[in-house]
Amino acid sequence: MQSAAAERSRVAWVDIAKGICIIMVVMVHATLGVELAVGEKGWMHYVVAWARPFRMPDFFLISGLFLGLVIDRPWLRYLDRKVVHFAYFYVLWLTIQFAFKAPGMAMEEGIASAAWNYLLAFVQPFGTLWFVYLLPIFFVFTRLVKNVPVWIVLAWAALLEILPVATGSVVFDEFCARFVYFYAGYVLAANVFRIADWFSANPGRTLALMALWALVNAWFVFTPAPAALVPYLQPDLGNTGAQGGLAELPVLSLLLGSAGLLAVVAVSTLLSGRRWTEWLRWLGEHSIVVYLAFFLPMAVTRVVLIRSGIVPDVGTMSVLVMIVAVAGPAVLYGLVQWSGWGRFLFERPDWAHIDTPARVRSAA
Repeated sequence: MQSAAAERSRVAWVDIAKGICIIMVVMVHATLGVELAVGEKGWMHYVVAWARPFRMPDFFLISGLFLGLVIDRPWLRYLDRKVVHFAYFYVLWLTIQFAFKAPGMAMEEGIASAAWNYLLAFVQPFGTLWFVYLLPIFFVFTRLVKNVPVWIVLAWAALLEILPVATGSVVFDEFCARFVYFYAGYVLAANVFRIADWFSANPGRTLALMALWALVNAWFVFTPAPAALVPYLQPDLGNTGAQGGLAELPVLSLLLGSAGLLAVVAVSTLLSGRRWTEWLRWLGEHSIVVYLAFFLPMAVTRVVLIRSGIVPDVGTMSVLVMIVAVAGPAVLYGLVQWSGWGRFLFERPDWAHIDTPARVRSAA
C-alpha cells in the first residue's frame, strides 16, 4: 500500500500536467485566432506546431487515469458523474457562446441560420467545446468494453488513430484520433504512475531525456514529408497548426503522441511540490473552468490589441492574448466564489443531477 504522501504527490503532478495541457489548448486557439485575424504568422505559430503531436493526447491520457476507481459504480451514479455532468456544462456554455456570437451570425446569415447552427451543435460539437462533448462518449464506451480483453481494445484504438479518418463529423473523427490515449490512461494508469515515480527519482536522467525528446520531436514536426507520402498525412482536424511534416504520418503520429505525453508527465513530476508552481497546479485542478470560459477574454483581447496596434509583433500579440485568456476565467471564478453569484457557471446545481447530489447524500 502506498503512503498518503505519495498519493498527494501523484495528485500534484497530475494537476500540474492538466495545467500544462490547458495552457497549450488555449495557446493554439489564441495563436491561430490572431494569425487568422491579421493574415500572417508569428513566431508562436512554430511553438503551436511543435506541441501539436502531444497536446491533446496528454489531455485525454490524464482524463482516463483515474477512471479505474469509478468505472464499477452503479450505472445511475456513473452516468450522473460522467455524462450528465459534462452535458450540463456543454449545453450551458454552448448557450453562453451563442449569446455572444448569434447576433453576428443573424446579421450575416439570418436568424433561421443562427438557430439552425445552435441546434446543429447538439450533434456536431461547437467550437472549443468539442472536448467536453467527447469525454462522456469516451466514459460510456469504455464502460461498455471494460470486459473485452485489453489488448484487443488497445490495438483497435491504435488502429483508429493510425487511419487518416476525416469524415467531417467532429465526434467520429476525434473519437478515432483520441480514444487510444484516453483508453491507455485507463488501462495503463499503474504503469504511468510507475514511470512518473522513476522520473521523480531520476531528475538528471529525466532532464537529459527531455532535451533529446524535444529535439527529436521538433525534427519530425518540421521536416516535410516526402511528396509521395503527402496523401497519407493525418488530417488537421479543426486547424491545429499542422506543418505537413513527418510527425503527421500514420504510426509516427501515434509514436510521437505517446512520447510527448510521457514528456509532459516527466516535466510535471519535476515541477511537482515546488512552491512557485502552485499557480500551475491550481490551473490544472480548475482546468474545466479555463476550458469553458476562455473564449470570451481571448476574443475581446484579440480585437483590442489588433485595433489598437500597440503590439506590432504577431507572436507577442498571441502570447498576450493567451495570458489574458487563461487568467480571465480564473478571475471570473474567483469573483463567483467571492460573491456567491453565478456558481451555476462552474458548479452543477442539484437539479442537474439524476443521482442524489453528494451534498444531500452526506447530509442524510
